[in-house]
Amino acid sequence: MSSLTYDLTLAGLSVGGAAALTGIGLIVTYRATGVLNFAHGAIAMVCAYLLRQFTVGWGWPLAPAAAVTLLVVAPAIGTALERFVFRPLSLRGGDPAQTLVASIGVFVLLVGGAALVWGTGARADAPTLVSADPWGQLAVAVALAAGVGAVTRWTRFGTESRAVVDDRPLAVLGGVDADRVAAAGWAFGSFTAGLTGVLLAPYVRLDPYGLPLLVIEVMAVAVAARMRSLPVAVLVALGIGVAQSQLTRLHPTDWAEPLLEAVGANLFVVALLVAALVLPGIGGRDALPRPAAVRVPAPPGTRVVAVVLFLLPLGFAGSDLSTSVQVPALGVVLLSLVVVTGRGGQISLGQAAYAGLGALFTALLAAGRFPGLPRLPELAALAVAVLLVAPLGLLTGWPAIERHGLALAVATFAVGVGVSRFVFEQPYAVAGLTLDRPAGFGGDRAYYALELVLLAAALLAAHTLRRGRTGRALAAMRDHEAGASAAGVRVPALKLTAFVVGAALAALGGGMLGMGLRAFDATEYDPVRSLLWFAAVVVLGADSVLGALVAAALLVGLDAGARGGVAAALIGLLAVLVGRFPEGPYEALRTALSHLRPTHHASLTPLGVRTRARLRAAAAPWAGSGVGRTPVTGTGAGARGAGGSARGGAGGAPWAGARGASGGTGRDAGGTAQPPDATPADATPAAGPGQGAWPGPVPVASGGPGTTVPGAGAGARMGGPGRVGGLGARPLEGRGLRVEHGGFTALDGVTLDVPVGRVTAVVGPNGAGKSTLFHCLAGTLRPSGGQVLLGGRDITRLAAHARTRLGIARTFQELAVFPSLTVAENVRVGAEQGRITDPGAAEGALRLLGLDGPVRSLPAAGLPTGTLRRVELARALAGSPRVLLLDEPAAGLDTGEVAALARVLRALAADGTALLVVEHDLDLVAGLAHTVHVMAAGRIVASGPADRVLDTRAGA
Repeated sequence: MSSLTYDLTLAGLSVGGAAALTGIGLIVTYRATGVLNFAHGAIAMVCAYLLRQFTVGWGWPLAPAAAVTLLVVAPAIGTALERFVFRPLSLRGGDPAQTLVASIGVFVLLVGGAALVWGTGARADAPTLVSADPWGQLAVAVALAAGVGAVTRWTRFGTESRAVVDDRPLAVLGGVDADRVAAAGWAFGSFTAGLTGVLLAPYVRLDPYGLPLLVIEVMAVAVAARMRSLPVAVLVALGIGVAQSQLTRLHPTDWAEPLLEAVGANLFVVALLVAALVLPGIGGRDALPRPAAVRVPAPPGTRVVAVVLFLLPLGFAGSDLSTSVQVPALGVVLLSLVVVTGRGGQISLGQAAYAGLGALFTALLAAGRFPGLPRLPELAALAVAVLLVAPLGLLTGWPAIERHGLALAVATFAVGVGVSRFVFEQPYAVAGLTLDRPAGFGGDRAYYALELVLLAAALLAAHTLRRGRTGRALAAMRDHEAGASAAGVRVPALKLTAFVVGAALAALGGGMLGMGLRAFDATEYDPVRSLLWFAAVVVLGADSVLGALVAAALLVGLDAGARGGVAAALIGLLAVLVGRFPEGPYEALRTALSHLRPTHHASLTPLGVRTRARLRAAAAPWAGSGVGRTPVTGTGAGARGAGGSARGGAGGAPWAGARGASGGTGRDAGGTAQPPDATPADATPAAGPGQGAWPGPVPVASGGPGTTVPGAGAGARMGGPGRVGGLGARPLEGRGLRVEHGGFTALDGVTLDVPVGRVTAVVGPNGAGKSTLFHCLAGTLRPSGGQVLLGGRDITRLAAHARTRLGIARTFQELAVFPSLTVAENVRVGAEQGRITDPGAAEGALRLLGLDGPVRSLPAAGLPTGTLRRVELARALAGSPRVLLLDEPAAGLDTGEVAALARVLRALAADGTALLVVEHDLDLVAGLAHTVHVMAAGRIVASGPADRVLDTRAGA
């Protein structure tokens, strides 16, 4: 081995050792808490600054200074973060979106705080804790990895940490001290972050922005290890470090020279791009739907005040106006996050890259340096730059199709870092580049007026995407992606649209910002800016254009009127409080003010006091007897009011005795099964608060398919020959369906028909394969073998939204409604995205399900379970489906609600709809289904009429 090769290998091992420490810390924190710690680099930077302060600033000896920094301060930072920032979030359910915002908030807060305390200039006098010899750093990394691996594999603490990450509430019920486990994970992760910072500080630029970003870039080693394997993380880190050093030996002289130099200096960024965009994503549990809060409307007159405030700078002069011109431009950039994150529900940590590309392309076009295009006037250059950048939104939009949560956050951040490192920081792209304002708008006041016009256009575009059919589809995708797809929303295309529009808005704002500053400044579009902008928009109202404008004014105004870092510190502080004030600072302020208002307590008159005493005396004999009490409506599967079916266990009861003796749906007082065509004698239940009214008893017409359901109204026929459209008697068929998961066979050659005008039910114990079969038919799972046919057409490879548009609608076992939309808007989504776009279908479905009263204008968030079940069913019916798939439709309903549901389903079947019901409630199945299939171990083991099959199973 030559001397140069050996020396470069040693240098690469040194870099790789530091990267391995970062990977170890990130993996340990993630495995103990489930949090991808974006603040890891900021903690490393703070510890490096503290060690320098102790030694250089205060003259401490290196050994005690290092001990205090690494063994006291760093673990204390981690423990404090766990206790005051992330523990409240975990106790509230560990929402991945809020956890990510809090992690980014910590990053921004520490970076802003460091800038306030130590300034923004680079420091070159950081003390050296370990010599440049790589063996010391490598030994530390290997020892830490081996120690953590041993603890994780062979100790009780390792088992407990895995249990806490998998299911914290269940681990607590099992006796695990989840807080202790999480605190230990955070303390160790912060220790490794501090160790990384003090080891790297002497050899890289020590400033509040450079070092944190450098540490985040080497996140690639943890992502490549899927946040699990420490040996893989160490080997990847060392391999990338050595490869990066060896690339410096190559010196091509052609066009590839600048590109190779950029790759050689940023190989960890390349690895991050590959790990984030190519390898399987991390954080699979983040794909679970999360309920969205109802957006709190702005107080009356707020928009008028905002307009007045944005017009005020037209009367400014001098430096005040020079600063003000940045606000509308930044406001446009932040509006791009309102579209992507606030309305579309997608995490985007790379918007600064699109803003920078907008400024860069505008400058290149105005200077005549853009390949293949002539020199353009500034305004035309800005317009063309927006058109050129918009398609590049696919760089982050395409990963969003398959990735969610943390995986999407890492992918979008990787794109932003890649653009910054390989475009903005390369001399071949930005050397000698200038940017001027459009002709006629050279003065600050004239240019500010132009910005207001462009801001108004951006606001109109954002408003358009928040209203109408597209706005409702975006909100549905944000609230419940699977539910939106089941409603017919083209989720992949809609995600790409959101990212493309977001890239266009960011490019417009970036170009405006560059022309306002009269130069292209790469530092204005640094990846750290993306994190700051994302946190600012989320904490001030992700779905609020007013919040974006407030965030722009704060970010520009605070940093201009005070020392640099104030804005970052404030936004970071608001972000870390997201666990304690989940509804945002506005709602927290409103709650605080409400407590300060004087309260007036009503008092009873003497007559009221005497009446209350007599009522209490009359009610005393009944206290505790339970007689006359109103049954409580269940809120989950298996919870029923008095007289409902008795279910055992968490998801279903044993076959014997699973039917109620009386009051069960479809049975008379003696427990005799009623035929599916019979009209139930149950009285229609009274509507609870906010529920509207269930329809009265729906008589099943004897005319067979084609009969109009009473209450549906014109334009909302629930079936008939015209609906089936020549699909034959069996529109939906499953043929030899087979599904395997890691060697386990979930479905083993299942064949099933769903006939027109009849109710088909699938029953069986937990783990029998019912849900897997349902997902195969609905399109949310592709079988490994077999076919799904609709009217003889093979639809096995079609996605869920495509099947919905062919006429297959479904409901979910766990409610799939869109909480931020009203009841009517929920149903309208189904009508707009379903098989037939019928303006009257939504109104017909609302009337059919008794949702056409005052409840129609209420947000879905917070409504009772019974009402939400009707909303979900109405949304499915509004798309005029041929086939209706119902997954435990009675879950969470009381007896009266189940009876009303059964009446509607019988009427739909009589009207020509093909219904498939997967249900644990055998009373409902017995009184509703024409054919019952019993599943066990992934096979159908019995089929036939409901009474014969269920009586056979009950007596078995």
